[in-house]
Amino acid sequence: MPDRFTSHAPTITGPATRGFSITPSDSAALPEVTRALYVGSSGAVALRLIEGQTVTFSGLAAGTLLPLRADRVLATGTTAGNLLGLA
Repeated sequence: MPDRFTSHAPTITGPATRGFSITPSDSAALPEVTRALYVGSSGAVALRLIEGQTVTFSGLAAGTLLPLRADRVLATGTTAGNLLGLA
């Protein structure tokens, strides 16, 4: 399938080109920094932003897309499930 955007440089505001499943962990970093995080099952997500701040998003609905740069999703405080990192 042709991709007419192959020669364009990726930007932070452009669409994600990769995705990966996230297993929350208080000690393990994500395999790469996210461009966004998809929440598949409702709940809360505790994460660490790339600048080092830890934040918790509560009351997230299934299907929520959080446009943020995170390097870790914490097990402590995370109740949402089916999380995907988009990069």
